Amino acid sequence: MAVHDEGAFWSIFGYLLSGLVIWGGIGHFVDRWMGTHLFFPGGLLLGISSSFYLIWMRFIKAK
Repeated sequence: MAVHDEGAFWSIFGYLLSGLVIWGGIGHFVDRWMGTHLFFPGGLLLGISSSFYLIWMRFIKAK
């Protein structure tokens, strides 16, 4: 399925990058605060899955 939205590539790239940076960063700081190593990978998974969900809602389901 082709996406015909102007700048769709950069929007998708931005969603993926921002999800990883924001949720991965939150997980990293929670890990440092609590002295664990579980929240960073969980934050990365949450970030990428929420990014995929937003991409699906905007570019695939809306068509």
